[in-house]
Amino acid sequence: MVLLHVLFEHAAGYALFAVKEVEEIGMLLPQVEESVLNVGKFNSVVKLAAFFPFKSAQTALENINAISEGVVHADLKLFLETNLPSVGKKKALLGVADGKIGAALQEELGLSIQTGGVVAEILRGVRLHFHSLVKGLTAQAASKAQLGLGHSYSRAKVKFNVNRADNMIIQSIALLDQLDKDINTFSMRVREWYGYHFPELIKIVSDNSTYCKLAKLIGNRKELSEESLEALEEVTMDSAKAQAILEASRSSMGMDISPIDLINIESFSSRVVSLTAYRQELQEYLRSKMGQVAPNLAALIGEVVGARLISHAGSLTNLAKYPASTVQILGAEKALFRALKTRGNTPKYGLIFHSTFIGRAAAKNKGRISRYLANKCTIASRIDCFSEVPTSVFGDKLRDQVEERLSFYETGETPRKNLDVMKEAVVEASEAAAEIKRKLEKKEKKKKKREKRRLEALSTAEGEEEVEVKKRKSNGDAEARENGETEETVVKKKKKKADVEVKEEEEEVMTNGVDEAAPAKKKKKRKSEAVEPEVKEEEAEAQEPQQTEKKKKKKKKAEDE
Repeated sequence: MVLLHVLFEHAAGYALFAVKEVEEIGMLLPQVEESVLNVGKFNSVVKLAAFFPFKSAQTALENINAISEGVVHADLKLFLETNLPSVGKKKALLGVADGKIGAALQEELGLSIQTGGVVAEILRGVRLHFHSLVKGLTAQAASKAQLGLGHSYSRAKVKFNVNRADNMIIQSIALLDQLDKDINTFSMRVREWYGYHFPELIKIVSDNSTYCKLAKLIGNRKELSEESLEALEEVTMDSAKAQAILEASRSSMGMDISPIDLINIESFSSRVVSLTAYRQELQEYLRSKMGQVAPNLAALIGEVVGARLISHAGSLTNLAKYPASTVQILGAEKALFRALKTRGNTPKYGLIFHSTFIGRAAAKNKGRISRYLANKCTIASRIDCFSEVPTSVFGDKLRDQVEERLSFYETGETPRKNLDVMKEAVVEASEAAAEIKRKLEKKEKKKKKREKRRLEALSTAEGEEEVEVKKRKSNGDAEARENGETEETVVKKKKKKADVEVKEEEEEVMTNGVDEAAPAKKKKKRKSEAVEPEVKEEEAEAQEPQQTEKKKKKKKKAEDE
């Protein structure tokens, strides 16, 4: 009998358990199911064969992503090859929770895989007592690992969804529908409120946004005159309507209104006008977004209807997965289930009814054209979802085909074959894709050039700064040198002056006939003192006459003797 091993994937790592004894027949008994909850009894059933802890959170994320996609990671392959025992010619029996990863393991390693039944019960027990079965793993550490891996896995999935801009389309179309409802409600409120003062304006102007603009412009109808006719023409874009408004204001049956009430009406009207302007901006944004995400679907059926289809399906990928029959009645689910319940006629169209094609078709051809249009919408959505470079070539060609089919129902003119149209579209799409790639490459080159120039400018600026710093340093050194030279010249001059004074003194002494050793020593001392500061020189000069007088006295004494 081949021993069953069970693979368990945990946030902390891979674990391989050997199942000691198990009975498939008695596994579903309530007593056996309760024994799984007891750690002591469950330990007699399974034994930990091997455990491979993940080195880091990044490794854990890579492995869990591979398992979720049904791919055998290198770590898992190495773990099983190392720890799964080989039983001669018989293949080892491995129990796994997911059939997808089981099929991948069977193909990769040639193992016998078992899923469900006993394996599911054993894995339930392992999941419950995992921290007790693995030595050194606490319940707190296991829960922390699970929490950290869960956060990183979710974050990675969200990052993957960021590049899919159909989320923005879903939000934009929802906001657009909400704005339509709100603007309609607010406009009716303005009509009712301002109608007390100027009831005739409602019959003249039917458009909501124009009415709100006029209510803001006119204000008090009694102040309306010929001078404001030009401003009225600018708002209504019709001179006849402007003249009719002016005439109606003179003979209006409305009640008088206070200035404070008019201020409130004008304020509310300006809010409605600003909401209408924002709705136009939002529609432009939606148009540009649809051109980037689903250009073929937008070219075929229009931006708004295409966005509603994507929103109702949940994403562009989901819409691409739907068959044409589902796309045809998308948005008419209530009518479909009501018809199935009452055994009545099923609906012919859902959201695609808002397309211009179904409105232009005759009553008997509406079902046919809706089926044909749904087929083309499915093709367009799949091209948009899976194409690398988005182009509207296929959408334009599909639109032409729907136009030809519409004319065929009306006039009987035979449309072109689908194969010929698709061949033309493939050629044009490849040319358009090449052109787009060329433009992208040019943009990339320009971007690189700009970056290079910026870096060069920065490097030159840094070089100039360094040169300036060096110049400043060299100038400072030169100044220091000049200062040093001037100081040296001053010292030299002082030395020369001192030498001259010493020589003069020597000449005086020689003339007096005094040639003794003591004065000579004093002369040498004076030479060394002459180098010192001027204060010492002055003191030496003050002492010299006293010494000469003493010498003269000594000389006279010697002559007398």
